[in-house]
Amino acid sequence: MLGKLTGFDDTIVALATAPGVGAIAVIRLSGSESYAICNSLFPAKDLTRQASHTLHFGSITANNRIIDEVVVSLYKGPRSYTGEDVIEISCHGSPYIQQQIIDATVQAGARLAKPGEFTQRAFLNGKLDLTQAESVADLIASNSAASHQTAMQQMRGGFSRELHVLREQLITFSALIELELDFSQEDVEFADRTGLYNLVTNAATTLQHLIDSFRMGNVIKNGVNTAIVGKPNAGKSTLLNTLLNENRAIVSDIAGTTRDTIEEILNISGILFRLIDTAGIRESNDTIESIGVQKTMEKIKEAGVVVYLFDVNELTATDIRNQIAAFEADNINYLLVGNKTDVTGEAAIKAKFADIPGILFISAKNHAHIQDLKDALVQKVIAGDINTEDTIITNARHHAALQEILKSLQDVRQGMDNGLPGDLLALDIRLCLHHLGEITGEVTNEDRLDYIFSKFCIGK
Repeated sequence: MLGKLTGFDDTIVALATAPGVGAIAVIRLSGSESYAICNSLFPAKDLTRQASHTLHFGSITANNRIIDEVVVSLYKGPRSYTGEDVIEISCHGSPYIQQQIIDATVQAGARLAKPGEFTQRAFLNGKLDLTQAESVADLIASNSAASHQTAMQQMRGGFSRELHVLREQLITFSALIELELDFSQEDVEFADRTGLYNLVTNAATTLQHLIDSFRMGNVIKNGVNTAIVGKPNAGKSTLLNTLLNENRAIVSDIAGTTRDTIEEILNISGILFRLIDTAGIRESNDTIESIGVQKTMEKIKEAGVVVYLFDVNELTATDIRNQIAAFEADNINYLLVGNKTDVTGEAAIKAKFADIPGILFISAKNHAHIQDLKDALVQKVIAGDINTEDTIITNARHHAALQEILKSLQDVRQGMDNGLPGDLLALDIRLCLHHLGEITGEVTNEDRLDYIFSKFCIGK
């Protein structure tokens, strides 16, 4: 472990619940003086004589004035979240009361915690590794079932366990190879080269799977920008309203009604789709409409998925083939959706576009096949079922480090193929271990930790 870093030998305090008015608020302290500070404000009993993991009712008093009646929760280190002495004060949820209690603890010797400082102390005291600590922030920010389950799986150490097994195996081989260097005169091999080769090959396969999971992990964590585009009067605003089940966008028969982008979020099977209703794509002499079309083109480039909606009664198969060619030339991830099938009938429409595979036919006005569209959107971005029990990479820092580990493993394998001596193989293995340590926190520095934990909320 890293040991104590500068400024981590004092006692910190922060509001652990969301700021604002509520029934109850929780104020958390952590550090060696937590009990002494709270004792000076809690005359009901001597907290230093009470057992850990117990609750105590009484009043918080400062300057001979009762601030509030509270419940104090005691957690003696190392059996606490941070590994230090921790006290949580549950008070009434008035912002005034919250601030008065925090001010009283500061006057008694605590200091205000920085963002993520409680979890940072938990990491430094060996309660969590760095991947688990980062998953705490992901858990707090989770806004769907999939993002919640993925964060929970990582916080429980699923990702860490996979890395730990690989690290231990590499350390063993590295030690044996370096031992060979001490006996270089005898020309002996302590490390089983075949075993190392198989380990590297299997590890590379596992790492590639983890790296590939980042695409899905990014979708789970951040959602997908989904642009609904098409010509004027294709029914884009009607489709947005139908998907949201509310009248969010203005709908009319006048072409060019939507002149600016409208954005809303829709949760489909645990994936957040940021739906963007755009202005119809056409040439226009109207300055405002032209700006709207320009914004549409920008949204197409930024989108993770483009839903190309077209009026099946207006466009021809040739029009759609030309649009497909344009999307594929620009490497756009698109979904073709033919709208207004209620006008002519599905059978006739399907015959009209029979030679173009992959078109989903709907009637946004009549809500026909909307669930099929939702299912198609999910499959478009995840290409299969989400199994949140598997390890899914959602952190860009982890993704970058895994790519470096894979490169080092490939160097080890290539070195063995080329008959490199043990000292050079040992260098590549040590580089692998270095990048593994960067993920879990065995290798890091104070500046990096400060950056990682600065993205947490205060009080966690």
